[in-house]
Amino acid sequence: MRPPRAAFVDLPLGHTTGRPHDRPQQRAIVGAALRCFGSLDGPGSIVDLGVSWGDDDWRANPLLGASAVAGGGAAAPGRATPLGADARGERRDTPQYERADDQRLAEERVGVDAACRACVGFDA
Repeated sequence: MRPPRAAFVDLPLGHTTGRPHDRPQQRAIVGAALRCFGSLDGPGSIVDLGVSWGDDDWRANPLLGASAVAGGGAAAPGRATPLGADARGERRDTPQYERADDQRLAEERVGVDAACRACVGFDA
């Protein structure tokens, strides 16, 4: 993809605004990105924000995704996973929720028997 303008951060996939739960870092990254967009004057302009993860362990298998990098993914630390292997959790055809409140709110908004919960706000 060729975005018209972009701010680059050298972070693992899924962590475009920094480490999980690190609000100061996340705010700094988003703020820097917003500030730089005013100075990007041409299509295809990219500015490197100079942000790094702090260690390069994630580079050994960048396709594992964010949860593995954060220490809670399907690939247990120290367990070898082939490069490019799909380390995501099981795929399901039903919605999965992080918290019970998320599920409750979704079901209240759309209805438990709704045919397509992903189409919130759209009438069939």
